[in-house]
Amino acid sequence: MAEKTTRVSGKVAPLRKARPCPECGKPSARDHYPFCSDRCRTLDLSRWLNGSYAIPVADDESSADPEDGNA
Repeated sequence: MAEKTTRVSGKVAPLRKARPCPECGKPSARDHYPFCSDRCRTLDLSRWLNGSYAIPVADDESSADPEDGNA
């Protein structure tokens, strides 16, 4: 059987389309996808660990813990 491969100028074609880095906007790198560098990846991780990215909590807790006796 003939094997079909896609090559771009002697290299294997990228698996993903390059996207802009979420931190700086430069094209993403395969090794650090979706970021362009280890620096941008580390900055994003730092924001997660410091709690800068947070999911807002609803103030109405009555729907989160129903106490209608159906336990």
